[in-house]
Amino acid sequence: MFVPNFYREPDASWMVDLVRGNPLALAVSNGCPEDGPFATHLPVIFDPARYGDLPGELAGATLLGHMNRANPHWPALQTGGILLLTFTGPHSYVSPTAYGTTPAAPTWNFTAVHARGVVEKIDSTEETLDVVKATVRAYEGEFGDGWDMTESLGYFRKIVPAVGAFRLTVTRAEGMFKLSQEQPAEVRERVRESFEQSACRYKRETAGLMSRLP
Repeated sequence: MFVPNFYREPDASWMVDLVRGNPLALAVSNGCPEDGPFATHLPVIFDPARYGDLPGELAGATLLGHMNRANPHWPALQTGGILLLTFTGPHSYVSPTAYGTTPAAPTWNFTAVHARGVVEKIDSTEETLDVVKATVRAYEGEFGDGWDMTESLGYFRKIVPAVGAFRLTVTRAEGMFKLSQEQPAEVRERVRESFEQSACRYKRETAGLMSRLP
């Protein structure tokens, strides 16, 4: 990912926070020449068995993901192969009306993380079930209502043979946090204020990140 110096993450924790808060990744890997690359949207969590709930940084972390085994992407994945996971965080269009200056050009403020790493496919049904359960626990704690999966574990066992789970050891991570840093401070503040006052949730979330900038 091309990241101009203006937009590099202020510290490693920003990338960890973005992945935890926006865990639906786009997984991309090379296919055969006639098919081109594979791309699959899938849920990802940090591996609680290896790094706990709050890893300090993304590089070196272990992530867990899963997809449908009927997906042609699954047999194309190989243990030891390279997979790219991309995550998108808060983003919004920036209208020049927010700048208060002329001339001006519109743009898009956005946040994204690319995590590249080595795949380990999980063959065991029990380990795959563990990945599914860990994913439920992580998402219910972060986004859900604390649903108790106990009564559904029998159902999980019926469907888990169709699930392909994997670990990804992150070897390289890059974050782009494009939040109007190229603008003078007063212009950036006007953009932040316009986002903060918007009825659009995406704009307000972007404003929250802009408020965290050094």
